[in-house]
Amino acid sequence: MESIKSLKDIKDIKVTDLEKKLISANHEDILKGMTTDVYFVRTLDILKHMKLDETEVTAEIFARKDGIFVGIEEVKEILKDKDIELWALDEGEKFKSKETLVRIKGKYNEFAIYESVILGCLASPSGWATAASKVKEACGDSDFVIFGTRHLHPSVSTVMERAAYIGGASAVSNILAAKRIGIEPTGTLPHSSFIIAGDTVKVAKAYDEISPENHKRIILVDTFKDEVEESLRVAKVLGEKLYAIRLDTPSERGGVSPELVKEVRHHLDMNGYNWVKIFVSGGLTPERIKELKEAGADNFGVGSYISGAKAIDMTMDIKEVNGKPIAKRGRLPGIVENNNIKKIK
Repeated sequence: MESIKSLKDIKDIKVTDLEKKLISANHEDILKGMTTDVYFVRTLDILKHMKLDETEVTAEIFARKDGIFVGIEEVKEILKDKDIELWALDEGEKFKSKETLVRIKGKYNEFAIYESVILGCLASPSGWATAASKVKEACGDSDFVIFGTRHLHPSVSTVMERAAYIGGASAVSNILAAKRIGIEPTGTLPHSSFIIAGDTVKVAKAYDEISPENHKRIILVDTFKDEVEESLRVAKVLGEKLYAIRLDTPSERGGVSPELVKEVRHHLDMNGYNWVKIFVSGGLTPERIKELKEAGADNFGVGSYISGAKAIDMTMDIKEVNGKPIAKRGRLPGIVENNNIKKIK
């Protein structure tokens, strides 16, 4: 696959694939360099004119704040056919602000057009994974599922859910993300199933009938009736097959409060359903998770806190030219050692 090498290549590009209805870039677009910033291509043209485009350089990437490192697997794929050397942290490792996370050594024209692409592949996933790690810290020994797909463009939702899994989620709901990870997707039921059927118990019975024995049956109980009433109705019908009830009370009714969790837990226990767990979702943050867990919630579904997490700004600096230390003003010339990075190419 030929990548962009010159501004002339951009001029020659024609969008003739009119049947393509989606705006998002595909793999071929990214690998060709179509999603880079044009000024990197202009730089290559200038350096080629000066006969400097094959200059040997060492570039390093660092982050602006602490976080969890994710995205290097895609970077490796982007650079796999390039004549460069590559060092990086492992995915899932913690890093500190200004630490060297990635080092690339080779002729500048081998990787120049991918600077924006590489930084993007690291910045957003590291931000999502870092947010997930904060959720996991709040959960303690409880599990949480990432429910963030609906908040993002589908072209990146799988990247987000994978990053959340690396950051601490116990399961993901996005089908492709789960398959990429090597696990099965996890999810409960949406309100639409209950609204169409007209009754929570009817759906619970059907759900039980079509599910394998080892499937964890989690039933949403806030669609029609009081959460306590619905929890007891469902528990009576499913008995020991009921793994958990799910509370997702909307903000219009005050959301899921610690008091509601305590009330549901009390009535389940009082009626002999002590094995039934309480799964909570709906606008959860680490602070709310701590409160709800203390009140008796067992597991959590988290979406917007992770999917909406800000990307961690990443910067690539050239630190050596032809083996000689150099840097822009304000940065220290020469490579910045980090014993945690490993040579991977």
